[in-house]
Amino acid sequence: MNNKWIEQYPNNLNSEIDSIDDSTVTDLLESAVNKFSSKTAFYSLNTSIDYKMTSLLSKRIAAYLQYLGVTKDTKIAIMLPNLLTYPITLFGSYYCGATVVNINPMYKSREINDILIDSEAEYIFVLDKFYQELQPCIPDSKIKKIIVCKITDLLSPFMRVLIPIVMLYKKQSVSIKKQNNIVFFKDIISNNFSFEDILIDENDIALLQYTGGTTGKSKAAMLTHKNLLSNVQQVSNWIEPHIKQGQEIIITALPLFHIFSFTVNCLTFLKFGSENVLIANPRDLDSFIKVLYKKKFTVITAVNTLFNLLLTSRKFRDLDFSNFKFSVGGGMAVLSDTAKKWRDVTGTNITQGYGLTETSPVVAINRIDDPFNGYIGLPVQSTKIKIIDNDENILGCNQAGELCVRGPQVMSGYWKISNENNKYFTDDGFFKTGDIATMSDEGYLKIVDRKKDMIISSGYNVYPNELEDYLATHPDILEAGVIGVDDKNRGEYIKAFVVSKNEHLSSSDIIAFCKNGLTEYKVPKRIVFIKELPKTNVGKILRRELRELN
Repeated sequence: MNNKWIEQYPNNLNSEIDSIDDSTVTDLLESAVNKFSSKTAFYSLNTSIDYKMTSLLSKRIAAYLQYLGVTKDTKIAIMLPNLLTYPITLFGSYYCGATVVNINPMYKSREINDILIDSEAEYIFVLDKFYQELQPCIPDSKIKKIIVCKITDLLSPFMRVLIPIVMLYKKQSVSIKKQNNIVFFKDIISNNFSFEDILIDENDIALLQYTGGTTGKSKAAMLTHKNLLSNVQQVSNWIEPHIKQGQEIIITALPLFHIFSFTVNCLTFLKFGSENVLIANPRDLDSFIKVLYKKKFTVITAVNTLFNLLLTSRKFRDLDFSNFKFSVGGGMAVLSDTAKKWRDVTGTNITQGYGLTETSPVVAINRIDDPFNGYIGLPVQSTKIKIIDNDENILGCNQAGELCVRGPQVMSGYWKISNENNKYFTDDGFFKTGDIATMSDEGYLKIVDRKKDMIISSGYNVYPNELEDYLATHPDILEAGVIGVDDKNRGEYIKAFVVSKNEHLSSSDIIAFCKNGLTEYKVPKRIVFIKELPKTNVGKILRRELRELN
């Protein structure tokens, strides 16, 4: 790689990290408590908890988990949206030395079951609203105890009264009976169990973060405390010139179970003593904007879909943006039209970055002061990049090839999966991203295509094989092929080509079938009936030809 561009930039993003301030995630929290004890750490539903209380409540959860028998490396699943219970559960698990397994609370039973079995999780925190999808998975899993959370947990007395009334009115109340394997968060948060400090090593696995696979089976990136905190340090060094410790208010509308929000919003801004404003349901635009009116926010992270959603609102456009410093776009490509409109409305640029679950996630990012340029940015500190052809020869500037990454934020491998003769890594230890990229003479990276067939819909990874396998379970479907189609708002929408043996089968029938077994963002938006799928001579679906039919 041509590195002549490095000297051109005073911040020298491609330099080495001098040191990592914290060794473990709990060290990070304790450091923040020592500096920002009485400042608000997290805000949700008109309720705030400060840094000191965040640590105290987390240790109460840890004490109860230790009472249950949780030890170092026990797997604890968290199936919660952006509520105050999420960070308390997260840090409580880490105080025990446990490994956290994030599960999207919108997953259906089939998807939950796969993760629970693979991860061998023994305990799970779940919002009562999603318990019904979890329940059928318990017999096949190793789950010993289910900790049921409610939306009212940890809220102010007024909100604990108001929300149940609203939920009753909307007929959204949930009732779960106590059983031997079920306890309630509210019953354990005030316990008097004693907490015992656990020695945690930076190389211990902190997170099993599941990502899709081209075979349709999810696999988990093993992310250590060192991986996560290296990325926190890399991002911190990048944003430090633009923020003030203890004074930032960051809007967290992206789900914390997503690695982008997990590392950037939750951990990195915790390090700076920021107030994290948790948005549980950003699609409830009226409620979301009411929070934005109330909070003098300084930073927002989002995906292109969410930026667009906000821009559709007149109330959002009328907000006071005088405190607003910058936005970060990730999870999917930010479109130039979106960036321009965002700049016109807010007066700030969308700073685009790039990352993967396997890299904790940030690999590259643009400078905050740079206008939107369509690039994914420069590599962050201590991150080596190379672009290779199919024979793993290194390509030069402006030549397209597979982007490969090496750095302290890169996972060691996938849980329970060998590297399969360097299927995932090069001989010299670079992770193969599967993305086709180019690097400019100035060192800026651009994604031009994907080697894999992955679809990115509203910032979420969707893998065609998984959907094709599921569609094939329908009694009237012989086979199916799935592709992504460019979409201004979602990034891509999902289009399914279906070969049916029932002439009366309709698109609405298929979509209803998908909604029953797939997370919402995996459900195809369009169904096309086709007599035969184009295939190779060995039977592999030619998605390229499906795209030509588009």
